[in-house]
Formats: sequence, structure tokens, C-alpha cells
Amino acid sequence: MKKRFIAAILTAALALGTLTACGGSDEGTTAPAQEDASEAESGEEAAPAEEDAAAQEGEAPADDAKEPAGEEAVESKGTITIAASATPHAEILEQAAPLLAAQGWTLEVTVFNDYVQPNMVVESGEFDANYFQHIPYLDSFNEEQGTHLVNAGGIHYEPFGIYPGTKSDLTTLEKGDVVAVPNDTTNEARALLLLQDNGIITLKDGVGLEATVRDIVDNPNEIEIQELEAAQVPRVKDEVAFVVLNGNYAMEAGFSVAKDAVAYEQADSEAAKTYVNVIAVKEGNESNEAVKALVDALKSDEITEYINNTYDGGVIPFK
Repeated sequence: MKKRFIAAILTAALALGTLTACGGSDEGTTAPAQEDASEAESGEEAAPAEEDAAAQEGEAPADDAKEPAGEEAVESKGTITIAASATPHAEILEQAAPLLAAQGWTLEVTVFNDYVQPNMVVESGEFDANYFQHIPYLDSFNEEQGTHLVNAGGIHYEPFGIYPGTKSDLTTLEKGDVVAVPNDTTNEARALLLLQDNGIITLKDGVGLEATVRDIVDNPNEIEIQELEAAQVPRVKDEVAFVVLNGNYAMEAGFSVAKDAVAYEQADSEAAKTYVNVIAVKEGNESNEAVKALVDALKSDEITEYINNTYDGGVIPFK
């Protein structure tokens, strides 16, 4: 009995020490636990007092009692290893970890700063999954690299938005006004489709996500489309009527999709469905228990609420 009680005190002391290490320096938190551990090691008789209290309450002595109260142990199902970009992917995964832990899964997230290695480590089997890319990039990567990666579930999209420059109302556009858009193939098409969805231009039928400025067939306001490298677009916002930006560049420029965008891609738009960020796995693993648990956790109400409350419209859950 006495040995068991001492062990419990030592365990509590170690746990408090660990929490303090994770949470930063706080000398006032660790001291009491250290004092209790010293008393236990020196043979302080705390156990009999516990037995007396139990006897007064009509309970059995601690020797006959169950293990100390606490969270019920969950049977371990294993570890899920996932490669991710830092923002917002790793942040979202951090929120999903406790949900998976409650089911017996340990989520191990590794942050990568490039778009090649996260796919290669999944292809090799070193990691179970990754979370950083949309489907067009995944398909292109497979074609170019000969990999065998598949979409296991769409989690979120980062909407393109039209943001104010020198003007804040699309109805005030007039001849000679300039709208800045990204010049790379994928992002330019999304920007042009968004302008079309809001009645600013009309594109050739069927061009979809391959649209360029050469596909504009109607431009009633005779606006000028200024094509810039994506990172440069937010820098000209004080020089043009409007800028069209994807989510991460908008946030870096200090824009809030929810508060500042005069228009943005809707969940049922062609772009949102196409550019949803997915959990990618090696072909054949998309239906295994661990991957399904991961996708379900990321599509849960708890994660939906976290995304909606955290990213101010810059990241939108995909259902």
C-alpha cells in the first residue's frame, strides 16, 4: 500500500514538471510537486491518513481500491504520420490530434517547407499521408514524378477574393480602371472566373480553369487586367482599382476575406471544388482504418468550428 501511494505522488510530480516544460517557465508551478516528492522519498506516512479517511467514509482501504481516479485508458490503435505545410494545415491537424487520441490514435505531424518532399515521403511509405495540396497539383505531380498518390478526402479550400484598391464597389468600375490578377496559369484562371462570376468580364465558353486574358470575349467596363507575379499583386493595391488574391496572400496583405473581400469564391464554385485541399495517401491506402479516422476527424464539427473561428474566411471547410 505505502509503495503504491508513493509511486502515485512521484507520477503526479513528474506530470506537473512535464506540463511546465511544455507551457514555459513557471517556478511557482513546479515547487509544490517537488516538495511532495521529497516527502514521499523521505518516508512521510501519508498513506495511513488516507486509510483513516476512507474508513470514516465507510470505504475500503486504498489497498483494495481501484487505481487512482483519472481518464479512462484508451486502447492504442497506433500512430498516424502525416506531412503538412505549416499554415493552416499543421495548425488544423494540431486541433484534430485530441479527437484522434480519444479513439486511440497518436497523430504525428511533420512540417515541410516545400511541395515535393511531402509527396515523396508518402510515396515511399515513410509517412501515411500528407495535407498541403489541391487536386490539380496532386495530379500534375503524379504525372511528372511517376508517383501513385490519391485523394483520401477534401478538407478545406482557400478562396480567391476581390479586394478593394482605390475603389471598394464593383459597380463603380469604369473605362481605364485597372484590376490586378496573378499571372501564373492556375491562379490567373481562378481570378478571371471570379471576375466573370461577378459580371465584370465574360470568358469563352468552356475555358474553365485554363482561362487567360486572351479568352475574354466581353469587357463592358473596358477595364485593364494587369497580370503580376502572385506575391506582387497585394503590393499594388494602392495603385489599382481592385486586386484579386488567393487566401494566403490576402492574409499576408492584412486583408480579411470575411470583412474586406467585395466578392470571393463560393463553396459550390468550380474553383472551390477543384482546388479543395486534400489528404493525400499512396494508392491503396485511402480506405484503411487510420486514414479514414484522420479524414473523419478533420471533417468533424469541432474542426469545422475551429476553422470558421480562426481564419476569418481565409480558410473554409469543405463538406
